[in-house]
Amino acid sequence: MGGRVSPGGCVFPEDVAAPADPDPADPGAAPPAPVATMISLSDTQKIGMGLTGFGVFFLFFGMILFFDKALLAIGNVLFVAGLSFVIGLERTFRFFFQKHKMKATGFFLGGVLIVLIGWPLIGMILEIYGFFLLFRGFFPVVVGFIRRVPVLGYLLNLPGISSLVDKVGESNNMV
Repeated sequence: MGGRVSPGGCVFPEDVAAPADPDPADPGAAPPAPVATMISLSDTQKIGMGLTGFGVFFLFFGMILFFDKALLAIGNVLFVAGLSFVIGLERTFRFFFQKHKMKATGFFLGGVLIVLIGWPLIGMILEIYGFFLLFRGFFPVVVGFIRRVPVLGYLLNLPGISSLVDKVGESNNMV
């Protein structure tokens, strides 16, 4: 069974293996538990997931602490290093340096450089803008997934928020 996994790592119910018929010799036996298909990660990808997670944590913590230069710089380095560990160096370069993404890459990496130089607020503004330009093709998938999450889906369907989310979710510029 092939199995699909959503962007959030959730396994779809139809991809869970159906329980086998119970043993006819033992009518009281319980059927075996269903088995979910999982994505296997190499050790390098596991390290990359950890680095990326720590990078996001340091970026978030650095913004919470009024744009602390050191935390933001560590977060930037860990995030970019983790991304290259997860998808590989060649695919990372191919992703960032596509011809139609050069403006987005310039803003994102320029923001990283400006944070490293020591101007965290300006650097983070440039970084966030570049991030949205780089990953705008993923937003419809993310919005569709979040709308299926019970509490978050309800919040995204509130009148004021719904129109904004619909604009973000209808991005036709795929990655």
